Amino acid sequence: MTDAPAPRAHGKNAFFFVIVTVALDMLAFGLIIPVVPALVRELTHVTSEQATLWLGPLAATYAVMNFLFGPIIGALSDRYGRRVVLLASVATLVIDFLIMGFAHNIWLLFLGRALSGISGATYSTANAYIADVTEAKERGRAFGMIGAAFGFGFVFGPVIGGFLGEIDPRAPFFAGAGLALINFLYGLFVLPESLAPENRRAFDLKRANPLGAVRHFSKLPHVGWFLIAAGIFMLAHTVFPATWSVYGEIRYDWTPRQIGFSLGLVGIGAAVVQAGLMGLILKRLGTVRTALFGFGVNVIALLAYALAGQPWMVYVIIPFGALGGVAGPAMNSLMSTLTPANAQGELQGASSSLNAMAMIIGPITMNSVLFSFTHDGAPVHFAGAAFLLASGLTALALLPFLRGVAVNREAIPDPAE
Repeated sequence: MTDAPAPRAHGKNAFFFVIVTVALDMLAFGLIIPVVPALVRELTHVTSEQATLWLGPLAATYAVMNFLFGPIIGALSDRYGRRVVLLASVATLVIDFLIMGFAHNIWLLFLGRALSGISGATYSTANAYIADVTEAKERGRAFGMIGAAFGFGFVFGPVIGGFLGEIDPRAPFFAGAGLALINFLYGLFVLPESLAPENRRAFDLKRANPLGAVRHFSKLPHVGWFLIAAGIFMLAHTVFPATWSVYGEIRYDWTPRQIGFSLGLVGIGAAVVQAGLMGLILKRLGTVRTALFGFGVNVIALLAYALAGQPWMVYVIIPFGALGGVAGPAMNSLMSTLTPANAQGELQGASSSLNAMAMIIGPITMNSVLFSFTHDGAPVHFAGAAFLLASGLTALALLPFLRGVAVNREAIPDPAE
């Protein structure tokens, strides 16, 4: 494999492509959610109840591949450049959708979910691209735009997938393939390379394995503490994708339409805050205090969800809780600022692996807690138990974050100070 071409001027088109790539990856994740159960039943000839035995492993396949390939793809982008890795990811997404759309047995569906996990691992490369082309003081806002793109896919993926699924369970897969193909062709012509040749480095498999990447940064306290905080923070927030639907049914007797509407509001709130308010909050508070503000809001909002006995309370909490979305981009900005230019891909790969690890562990943990406090024989009935746990984990994540700030007080540029 030859080196990627030298960087050329970066423009709005290139930034737009990266944003669209992230949105498509998340759209791919959400697009098929409404139709996977029907497709599993078709391929395995089982009832809806029996199909759930396949849905868990399918979700785990995506998360495991995302975990394994996050640092590998990040390290490859440090060696060959961001452009070739991003384009390869989008091309893989096209193939993935076609495989699942034409799948005639369940194992092809597993193959498709595995490819989705690999393709989704380029979230780390997208972050590294942003770090390459933005000044340190602008990265928080830029990472907020990435978060907004992530939220866009989260909001519209299931909605579009559900609409197309009414036509045919396989229609969302072919629609996804078409969108990914258009994005690939667009990027092929407009996406410049962002990583200068002098900032590239040799690929090292030891540093590219998921645990190796985390161990590498754990030796650097200034980055390691923030990685630990980000990992615990992400683990807490798996409560939303893992339990929101069944939690709504159990506690509020919500219909699927009400669940979808509430999830849509959560995603819209996140997009508005990260795309519209992130820059303003960073300018007012600075990176460190923005992250602390986000932590505080999340602790309170998750506790409020746990205690919300009436459904109308949830809709009051959602816009307040959306403000907590500033914590992730602020932490990402801090870590990237403290990391050398030739290791941005590895940093984002390690972060991606931690996120994927949380997505493997979190759903099992959160659903187990929810079940333990809601089933008929439960000694204590409390439907908000999983959200209470999430609030506690978010508060716990503050400890390594504050330690990271203390270790690097002089190294952290904070324009608000």
